[in-house]
Amino acid sequence: MKRKTLMLALMLSLGLAAHAQWRVGATVGADHNHYSIDRQYLNDYSYRDRWGVTAGVTGQYNFFSWLGVRADLNWTQKNYRVERSLVKMDYKIANNYLQLPVMASFSFGGTKWRGFCNLGVYGAYWMSSHRDAVDTNTFWTHTYSSDGSVDFYSERDKRWDCGLVGGVGVEYRFAEHWGAQLEVRCYYSTTSTVKQVSEHVKDYRYNTTTALQCGVNYYFSGKKK
Repeated sequence: MKRKTLMLALMLSLGLAAHAQWRVGATVGADHNHYSIDRQYLNDYSYRDRWGVTAGVTGQYNFFSWLGVRADLNWTQKNYRVERSLVKMDYKIANNYLQLPVMASFSFGGTKWRGFCNLGVYGAYWMSSHRDAVDTNTFWTHTYSSDGSVDFYSERDKRWDCGLVGGVGVEYRFAEHWGAQLEVRCYYSTTSTVKQVSEHVKDYRYNTTTALQCGVNYYFSGKKK
């Protein structure tokens, strides 16, 4: 019995190895971030979406032609804008995150053109924040501008982020060991960017980021004829 089990495991391993394929690559693109917040009493505040950039490196291991596991390490901006209607105020916020999405990758199609779908989870670290601001001093009715980095406060800001990620795209193998991809991907955060410091005021704030990215991959195994 043990011998049969060992032989079955060996045959399964050889079968996986025959279909397995490693690939590495790089991606770059633009992203659009939506910052959702319960404004509560901040009725004259408007939170608007902003564009940013994303770039990173990627690695993927395919068990079969249609199934693999993919991990990326990317820098992604999660930007937004804050305006007020009662006084002149305009804050342009740029937030830089280092992200690690890990996804199951499903693909379909021929050897040259293939569609794919990525589904998984991600973890991220909020590295830095920058603010380009125009504001009004309500006591002196004086408008002023500022431009610089935003300090983090451990009592308020939550630096670690995690959530769900999914994407769809198309892949084109233009050479034996090279291919290009175009993907639309969404990062849905399940972690608030601020800590809850009061039991009476629930201040939850979340990022939802949609990225349009292109990339190039190197395949260690050549394309099947």
